Amino acid sequence: QVQLQESGPGLVKPSETLSLTCTVSGGSITTNYYYWSWIRQPPGKGLEWIGYIAYSGSTFYSPSLKSRPSISRDTSKNQFTLQLSSVTPEDTAVYYCARGGGVVPSTSYKYLELWGQGTLVTVSS
Repeated sequence: QVQLQESGPGLVKPSETLSLTCTVSGGSITTNYYYWSWIRQPPGKGLEWIGYIAYSGSTFYSPSLKSRPSISRDTSKNQFTLQLSSVTPEDTAVYYCARGGGVVPSTSYKYLELWGQGTLVTVSS
C-alpha cells in the first residue's frame, strides 16, 4: 500500500530555511488526480494546511504564510519537498506530509486521506 515518510533536520535556526522531504512508496506522485500536501501542528495548537503539489506539478500555498513556503518534487525519487524560508520560533511544529485525491485539490487538511507519521521541527538558536 502507499506510504509516506517525512525526513529532514529536527532543528533549524531562526531566519534560515526549513527543508523537509516526503518519500512516497507504493505509488507514484504523478498518478492522476492525487495531490500531495504539507500540514503542520504547532505545540498545543490545531492543524494548519501549508500547501500542495498536484500530480501535474502545479502548486498552491496558504496565503497566511505570505510566500514563504515552496513545494517541489523529484519524480525520479518519488519525493516531494517543502522549503519554508525565514523561519521563526513560531514555525516550531510537527510537520506532516499527506495525500489527497480529486480532480480539484482541496486546501483543507480534512480531505487528506493518507498521512505520514510526522516529524518535529524546532526553530531555535
